[in-house]
Amino acid sequence: MADKPSVLFVCVHNAGRSQMAAAWLTHLAGDRVEVRSAGSNPGDQVNPAAVAAMAEVGIGISAETPKILTIDAVRESDVCITMGCGDTCPVFPGKRYLDWKLEDPAGQGVDAVRPIRDEIKTLVEGLIAEIAPAKPEATA
Repeated sequence: MADKPSVLFVCVHNAGRSQMAAAWLTHLAGDRVEVRSAGSNPGDQVNPAAVAAMAEVGIGISAETPKILTIDAVRESDVCITMGCGDTCPVFPGKRYLDWKLEDPAGQGVDAVRPIRDEIKTLVEGLIAEIAPAKPEATA
């Protein structure tokens, strides 16, 4: 893995789970990780319930747009995480592939999306601990 690991989150529409995961990783890891998200069949917009749920925790994703999954995005990522949606990524040697089993927030209200948001946060925190732990503060 490079000095700055890269992570790609993939779900079908790139409108809910993968957008929330990318936002959490960016928020929690800052510039220690390069973050991408994409979908095999991107939606027209990010799920409004996902936008609302993330806004509740102070993370804005309303300006994001769903993106198409490309071979280059997979090739350029160290870790590729599908979101329990049955999507598959092209397989390249040396990459780490994970599948997070998460409920699909599509068509659900914000009350149903909150637990998905919180589960994603927990998974992202575990991922950060593995691939980009905080550097200890230098002591004087």
